[in-house]
Amino acid sequence: MTTKGYEVEYAAVAAGARLDAPVSVPRWLESAVFYQVFPERFCNGDPSNDPAYVEPWGGVPTRENFFGGDLQGITQHLDHIQSLGANALYLTPVFTAGTNHRYDGEDYFAIDPVLGGDMAFDELLDAVHRRGMRVVLDGVFNHCGWHHPYFEDVLDKGAKSRYVNWFLVEDFPVVSDPAPNYETCSGCAYLPKWNVYNPEVREHHFRAALHWLERGIDGWRLDVPYFINDVFWKRFRSVVKERFPDACLIGEEWQSPTRWLHGDTFDGTMNYGLRDLALAYAATRKADASTTARAALTLQDAIPWHAAPAMMNLLGSHDTPRLFQECGDDVAAVCEALALMFAFPGAPMIYYGDEVGMRGDNDPGCRGCMSWDRNDWNHELLAVFKSFTGARRDSMSLGRGRLEIPYAVGDVIALRNNTMNGTTTTLINRNSAATVVPADLVPPHGRDLMTLVGGRFAKPPTAVGDWLVVPGRSVRLVEEVR
Repeated sequence: MTTKGYEVEYAAVAAGARLDAPVSVPRWLESAVFYQVFPERFCNGDPSNDPAYVEPWGGVPTRENFFGGDLQGITQHLDHIQSLGANALYLTPVFTAGTNHRYDGEDYFAIDPVLGGDMAFDELLDAVHRRGMRVVLDGVFNHCGWHHPYFEDVLDKGAKSRYVNWFLVEDFPVVSDPAPNYETCSGCAYLPKWNVYNPEVREHHFRAALHWLERGIDGWRLDVPYFINDVFWKRFRSVVKERFPDACLIGEEWQSPTRWLHGDTFDGTMNYGLRDLALAYAATRKADASTTARAALTLQDAIPWHAAPAMMNLLGSHDTPRLFQECGDDVAAVCEALALMFAFPGAPMIYYGDEVGMRGDNDPGCRGCMSWDRNDWNHELLAVFKSFTGARRDSMSLGRGRLEIPYAVGDVIALRNNTMNGTTTTLINRNSAATVVPADLVPPHGRDLMTLVGGRFAKPPTAVGDWLVVPGRSVRLVEEVR
């Protein structure tokens, strides 16, 4: 479409005209399990493309250092990712940039050479798709990096730059110290903000989105969308879905997701609200079962039914402290948090290394190097993660349909996924002592998917009359097929 074509429809959205916005999401999300990778810290698969200032693998992560992780390293470890039960990769930014996190993009149409470049990307994409898996990239359309050539042109030529209106510059000459005289992302001088009101900028962004979809990716996770006007995102969705209706669009969101879920911007969002309630119950124990139940049902009510499968449910990411550390290195607490995440409708996401017990504070601590020495792994925890992903794969109802909470008293909560195909009941007792609950909470002829006691696999308890004994620190999943 021409720039003029973009402008006509952009103006139509701004004026309130209704564009085609089907209330549906890609069907593949209904069975998706995401695995998030921070490429620079996953594996150094090809030292020949290391930057000159690379540090030995496994050192202390900072916001500045590099360890040589690359796309070849991801390709080499797809067996691990697939054996974990994940079937969709979410990669943080991979385009040419200056930092290890690459949210400071310098070329939206090229893979960073220190990650292996375009050839390594094509090899990864092909390897993933041959396994029947998906790839979602991180799209950063609010801002770029200080060394993006268009912004450097503005730095050099000032008001005479061809790109002066691609950014939001307040005065000339452009300066960053003591404070930038141009708009940035969250005050970071090295992240100048794009002027998305400029039709040329919008066309650049739309071309970038389509370029990588044409190359074969399966969707976008969109960074800080709340810093860009909704009209831009409505047009972005229209441009993408017109040609790639099966591509997913998932926005970053830390608060209520509702504004993004009307079928005219994103399919779903990152579900940090679920992380908050799950850790308040399982890790900090600031919330009892009743409070957790209310929070879960309130969150569900904020998500239109059609968008539920596209919610990226998570317990950790590149922007949070590590899950195992948050849970006090307690495998049983991780089990309880995972049980809540896998029961909540949506697509679970596992942050690389959480499955083997990596520790770390928030950024940069949570962005440490993945250890490939299996002696460093928590294999008990790894088995638990695999059990949950296996239950999602084998069940027709876990994490799907309508979430009901038939019981929430003290430390015990029961969650039930109710679908046309049947139900799955998740019963959690975070207390160290056993308790009893009404036996009819669990279907008498249901199929046990998993029972964990103290983070270890166990035999499911049997009902005695009208009561069911629930062991301390236990999680149980039972499916009933209609």
